[in-house]
Amino acid sequence: MPTSPLYQQIKQHIIEQIESGYWPVGERISTELELTEQFSVSRMTVNKAIRDLVSEGRLQRRPRLGTFVCAAPEKAESPLLDIRNIAEEIVSRGQRYHNKVRAHQSLIADETLATQLGVMLATPLFYSEILHYANDQPLQLEIRWVNPRYAPDYLKQDFTHITPNQYLSEACPLSAIEHTVEALIADKPISEALLLKANEPCLLLNRRTWSGEHLVSFAQLYHPASKYKLSSKIVYPQPQA
Repeated sequence: MPTSPLYQQIKQHIIEQIESGYWPVGERISTELELTEQFSVSRMTVNKAIRDLVSEGRLQRRPRLGTFVCAAPEKAESPLLDIRNIAEEIVSRGQRYHNKVRAHQSLIADETLATQLGVMLATPLFYSEILHYANDQPLQLEIRWVNPRYAPDYLKQDFTHITPNQYLSEACPLSAIEHTVEALIADKPISEALLLKANEPCLLLNRRTWSGEHLVSFAQLYHPASKYKLSSKIVYPQPQA
């Protein structure tokens, strides 16, 4: 039996009808009253599902006419060859930003983390896990490990008011970055955090950052592939005439 809230089940039903082509772009969907009767729920529950989809740009209300399917919103885009503050990116697109800090603690480096951060096995590290939202929808799950030697106040930060990117940019000015990108099917905890559908692909950006000669942090940034893309632009010098 479904365990998600009723409004989420109705919301998922509407999305499936849109993505299957049953309700194409420009089509009017079922009325709130029809959905209320179909799912045997309150009008308020149906209204919540529709309001969410309107705020996400999937639906549009037209007074006295009904609710209509919109064209799929464009994917959020970030530069692959640069680092930008996720909060500023979201706000710059005219969307609302907030986050949820899921973890913020110390841990000990295992073999994989020791290799990624260039430290000895069992070295103490700082760890954070933050879910970033755009218009109340999860856009990025940021999992980050930091070398305390170069950012000793990392655990003192309130990451509901400042992002790790912003803090590290100020505390450890960036000198080099390394990016690798892969598409994958995320495991259950990550899929649930990002509200991914079954077998929906995920875009993972692995990032290491240096300040001077020091390797400061290693981050794994997970995004729903349907909502996010990375781009790069390289300008080559023009040959002299």
